[in-house]
Amino acid sequence: MVTANTEIAYNSKIEGDIVVTRADAAINWIRTNSMWPMPMGLACCAIELMATAASRFDIARFGAEVMRFSPRQSDCMIVAGTVTYKMAPVVRRIYDQMAAPKWVIAMGACASTGGMYRSYATLQGVDRIIPVDVYVSGCPPRPEALLDALMKLQDKVKREPSAARLLSA
Repeated sequence: MVTANTEIAYNSKIEGDIVVTRADAAINWIRTNSMWPMPMGLACCAIELMATAASRFDIARFGAEVMRFSPRQSDCMIVAGTVTYKMAPVVRRIYDQMAAPKWVIAMGACASTGGMYRSYATLQGVDRIIPVDVYVSGCPPRPEALLDALMKLQDKVKREPSAARLLSA
């Protein structure tokens, strides 16, 4: 029986100094809590992306505060805005330069489906040139929507086998 004065704590003599887990779980926990986004701001959604990194919304709470403008140092590309056909090869080249494992968030209606631009110059969704993991709807989406997408991406990363992702990339 536990009384009010009894303190329940970790006893190293009983439990030992061993943590038992699967390698996939440990690797994915590290990847989930230290995502380094590559901001690919192409249009007005980039303003909301910058607001997400500011102190009011604070993307740092989710381990993604280190915005990297070098594809070799990032693992999550956030495509924010309209992708034109002229810009499409550049987006693809930057995606190819990212090290595996890598993920993509399509932020906004234009990045997801071409948005209101139904013209010869606009790509109708960035998923035509690179694989997209999470879509964020809105024109432009609120910073809370991007944070929700980041949490959905973190849930996806937690569930995937870590070795398989490296081999497929």
